[in-house]
Amino acid sequence: MTMVSIIEQKLTSGLAPESLEVINESHHHSGHSGSPGTGESHFRVKIVSKEFVGKSRLQIHQMINRLLSEELKDKIHALAIEAKAP
Repeated sequence: MTMVSIIEQKLTSGLAPESLEVINESHHHSGHSGSPGTGESHFRVKIVSKEFVGKSRLQIHQMINRLLSEELKDKIHALAIEAKAP
């Protein structure tokens, strides 16, 4: 299973998003310090979920980071988040 699939699966089950796009941006960072060279280390998440209603940006990022905590430990080097409520 690809990292994109894992991210999509975890965010879908945890946040029931109205829309979700996970973009692998690793190719933009190949050869940079901290890039493991796996081709699956840098991602951008664009997500819209009712779960974000009334939450601050910090709270939303914490929610996403909790859901992806295992991957953020050693597989994902960078995660850009564009999240909003509907």
